Amino acid sequence: MNMVNRVSGWALGGLLLAAAACSYDGGMTQKSAMTPTLYERLGGEGAITAVVEDFVGRVAADKRINGKFALANIPRLKMLLVEQICAASGGPCTYTGRDMKTAHAGMGITSPQFDALVEDLVATLDKFKVPAREKNELLSVLGPMKSDIVTAM
Repeated sequence: MNMVNRVSGWALGGLLLAAAACSYDGGMTQKSAMTPTLYERLGGEGAITAVVEDFVGRVAADKRINGKFALANIPRLKMLLVEQICAASGGPCTYTGRDMKTAHAGMGITSPQFDALVEDLVATLDKFKVPAREKNELLSVLGPMKSDIVTAM
């Protein structure tokens, strides 16, 4: 089973608050006000930051891929991952990093290495008890980046 199809984000709630905050418009509720974004269901920037912190630590300990990050500016990497996940999940952040193709050019990342990274992300999401729906939704947003990141056999 493809790891990208097995994963997605984490939900912490707020559904009742979102529903209570919905406005009433001529007898029709506004669907967008009732349906929390993935960002909201993941718990917002604080929850995303906690997940990124754990995820980067997990990757650093993973001998299959940690060499690819040996020269990385880890604080900047964490910041960019938070921005990227926040923006991709419908949050208020703006991703300020390079596009994935440019950022990974010349790194020679293989499909097994990409899959190892996804496994580490899934393990982190599982640690934070992210429900399957949100995990799958998050990975469906991040998964298409694989074609820009994997450049080696």
